[in-house]
Amino acid sequence: MHTNIDTLYDNLWQDYVAITPSAHKVHALLKHEEHSSEIVNDHVAFRTFNLEKTSLDKLAAHFLALGYAEKGSYDFEAKKLDARHFEHPDTTKPKVFISELRVQDLTEQSQAIINKLVAQMDAQAVKNEDFLYSGRHWELTKEEYETLLEESEYAAWLAAWGFRANHFTVSVNHLHHIDTLAEVNAELKEAGFPLNTVGGEIKGGESVFLAQSSIMADRQVVQFGSEEKEIPSCFYEFAQRYNMPNGELYQGFVAESADKIFESTNSK
Repeated sequence: MHTNIDTLYDNLWQDYVAITPSAHKVHALLKHEEHSSEIVNDHVAFRTFNLEKTSLDKLAAHFLALGYAEKGSYDFEAKKLDARHFEHPDTTKPKVFISELRVQDLTEQSQAIINKLVAQMDAQAVKNEDFLYSGRHWELTKEEYETLLEESEYAAWLAAWGFRANHFTVSVNHLHHIDTLAEVNAELKEAGFPLNTVGGEIKGGESVFLAQSSIMADRQVVQFGSEEKEIPSCFYEFAQRYNMPNGELYQGFVAESADKIFESTNSK
């Protein structure tokens, strides 16, 4: 496991931008030369299966070892997911959002494919220092990917891409020259980025102390055995947090909004 939090995030970021070239363009857009400011990352999200080898707890262990603590849990009934979020005592460090698919809630056909994939993985791999950006640990056919995609976009994405950051998130609160998420969205649209419009361009808002938006995932060609297919890779999210009645900035997540953010990797 990593002993240095910044090294972990550097490696996660390099892995992410390699398949999400839009991220560099977003940075260039939001940095604005005259106000050049570092982009602050609100949170990083990960996906996994709730099987013994790959459980949420196994992924979370990497962050707990770096001083993170669990702060909230969430249930996504329609998508058959459980999720938890973690925070570091140093508030300049990104929050972490990890979700896991309830494999037992899928059809027998999908369960069989997922169990077959994870069976190919070394049980010790999850403890490796680089596990959180190690990608796919199994062979996957195009037919298996498409079967999973019919039932669960989440399952298909995870089967194809394996373990890596599903998205990074720009903290709108830390942008110097932009005050609102709506302004960020306007700049993104003007620059030609397709926004995730499921549930509206902005999910949530001041009433729930968190407003979120995202651009649709980039697309990359992935190898499935001897075949290739272009599929969605990762995406970039934008979050604006508001003060709660007690005057403190809200640090949690809103399940109803996050549910819509998951749609950013939809292939349809």
